[in-house]
This record gives sequence, C-alpha cells and structure tokens, in this order.
Amino acid sequence: MGSRGKTFRYGDNVDTDVIIPARYLNSADAAELALHCMEDLDREFTARVRPGDVIVAGSNFGCGSSREHAPMAIKASGIACVVAASFARIFYRNAINIGLPILECPEAAEGVAAGDELEIELAEGRVRNLTSGKEYRAQPYPEFMRSIMEAGGLIEYTRSRMPKSVAERGIPWMKDGQPCATI
Repeated sequence: MGSRGKTFRYGDNVDTDVIIPARYLNSADAAELALHCMEDLDREFTARVRPGDVIVAGSNFGCGSSREHAPMAIKASGIACVVAASFARIFYRNAINIGLPILECPEAAEGVAAGDELEIELAEGRVRNLTSGKEYRAQPYPEFMRSIMEAGGLIEYTRSRMPKSVAERGIPWMKDGQPCATI
C-alpha cells in the first residue's frame, strides 16, 4: 500500500479537539466531518488538501478525547497517511479501526518540512522525502493490521471475512454501510 503526496506539518500534542472540533460531533457523516478537519489549527487545510497528501506531526498526535470522528475526518479529507513521532494510544487504535494508515517515525517527524513531497510504503515502513532525497524507516505493521487498514477499517475487514450469506444479510448495527446508534 503506497501513497504519494505533499506534507501538512504540525507540532506536538495535536489533540482531537483541533482535528475535528466538538461543535461538529453531532454528525457521523465522514464527508461532513472532512469539511471541518483541522479548521481550528489550520484554516486553509480543507482548501489545500488533496487525495494522497500526508500529515506529519510531532509527539502525542491525537491526544485528548477518544472520539473516532478524528481519524474519520482526516481519512475523509483525503489524507493518505499520518506520520508522527508518537501517537496517543486511543487515536492509534481508532485510526487502525477506521482504516487510516499511520506510521510512528520520530526521524521523519523531525526531518520533514511543510510542503515536502513524500512517498509512503506502509508495508515496508518506509517514508521517502522526494523533496530532500532523505529516507526514513518506521516499524512496519504486522500483516493482519495492514489488512485491516487496506480493507478500509475493522468493519470492512470483518465483513470481508464473513461467509457471503451473513454479509449479504447485513450487520444489525449497520445501516447503509455506516454504524448506527440503534440496533
């Protein structure tokens, strides 16, 4: 799973409240959330982001509340991968469950500048800075975790592994492919 795009660079402790402000949490629509992604930190983000772009940040990315809306908004905005020095534990898990590729790579977080063009190879844990010519290595994910991200998240991964008869009937807590509040 490879991607290529320009870098949006942020510092340490980017919390879920600036990734997707609480005033928009009344929606679970990924496309709607994407319209407001990062707006309290970077007003121009949604106007400038393109599919395949990458967020690079310092330590503790995604700290704060445990909302799944944060990785959902990032993914729906077109970001192909988030590279950070470290991730908040709950954000890390939510990102994988949502199917947002992330890599923990302190060297890349330190060495990549805003606007640099990056090439990411998730399977190899490789971050190549095409602007500077530098290459960074992160610990690659085990195959089963990459499979979850490549499937689009834990729900899609689980659906793909179900017997066809069960998958065709649908999952009781899903409606039109989206989690619903009532069962």
